[in-house]
Amino acid sequence: MPVDALNDTLAQLDPAGGRYATDAVDCVLAAAKEIGASDVHWQPIADGLEVRWRVDGVLQPVATIPARPGPNVIARLKVMAELLTYRTDIPQEGRIRGAPGEVEMRLSTFPTVLGEKAVVRLFMAPGRFLRLADLGLPLDVADGLSAALEETSGAIVVAGPAGSGKTTTLYACLRELAARRPGERSLATLEDPVEAIVPGVAQSQVNPAAGLTLEIGLKSLLRQDPEVLAIGEVRDRSTAEIALQAALTGHLTLTTFHAGGACEVIGRLLDMGIEPYAVRSGLRAVIALRLVRRLCPACAEPSARAEDLLGLPLSHAKIPRGCDQCRHTGYSGRIPLAERLPADSEQIGRAILDRADVRRLESIAMDSGMIHRWRRALLAVEAGVTSPAEVRRSLGLGTPPAPAD
Repeated sequence: MPVDALNDTLAQLDPAGGRYATDAVDCVLAAAKEIGASDVHWQPIADGLEVRWRVDGVLQPVATIPARPGPNVIARLKVMAELLTYRTDIPQEGRIRGAPGEVEMRLSTFPTVLGEKAVVRLFMAPGRFLRLADLGLPLDVADGLSAALEETSGAIVVAGPAGSGKTTTLYACLRELAARRPGERSLATLEDPVEAIVPGVAQSQVNPAAGLTLEIGLKSLLRQDPEVLAIGEVRDRSTAEIALQAALTGHLTLTTFHAGGACEVIGRLLDMGIEPYAVRSGLRAVIALRLVRRLCPACAEPSARAEDLLGLPLSHAKIPRGCDQCRHTGYSGRIPLAERLPADSEQIGRAILDRADVRRLESIAMDSGMIHRWRRALLAVEAGVTSPAEVRRSLGLGTPPAPAD
């Protein structure tokens, strides 16, 4: 349902009617699923409730709910997620449960000075990005990750900022492991939250209210005889220590990590106080991801001035124009810009033991064969797959680091 059609539908609803909140929420969420949004924001403003959704990583205004029924709309979302409707002064989180096979959704509410803000996260639709081959990773990254999954120990870390595809990649790895030798390996996870069910994997979810924290859960899970252990995210030193300990004691450990690049994972682990020898010996593979929007093939057009946006020489750059096929955004879908740190490199190993800074690590990694995310981006621009403006939006300012001397 296009935005104009959604607004027409909302305009036909009676704000004073008893079903306004229910019907408005149903219309917006149905449209979000249809358009492929990853998040829907419901933010209180002075004259109502502003609705925006995130499509291909970009937040877009959608509609404005009138002020009077605005709180009822938030209350309806909380009912769907089985949250406390009478508590508007504290953050809450819950799952919006749908019929089997439907898109899973999770609700987060937070108090603001103008009322409660709500964000609905729509998890990936069933059947999408199931295996490694579905992710669109560069061949060298996909092959390296696939080989790492055949190992029996060591840590595989998937890094990147929020919304970069870390969790999607982690689930694809789990499905890959479960499919390669069905029933022959014990696969277990501890997540916050569980976003998708993977057949053949024993999945668990943290529950701090019941005392099941990530740290306590991991210690207990290691006594469940797992051969493969997946941790939703490493957020602190204690979790990182347990994950690397598991990796060093005969467990293949998969996890995600918030970091801007593959070498920043090393820097952050060392900054957390993890011993360099544990980082050096425990890491099996480090994959860092960024997502950029793909130019719409129906309307992208060459531009002689595109290189001005990056300040680098370009010969075949294209820019978005917008058409009916891409809903006049100029883009359709996303592609990953992936880095794979060659963790088994002797040069990188020595640099980790020497506590080299991130910039130095990046230079050494590039000398050892790593293709930097900026290099991936420039190749994608030259191939006409994405635009210079999109690279700037995703990667910000900067250029690839120089190789080590």
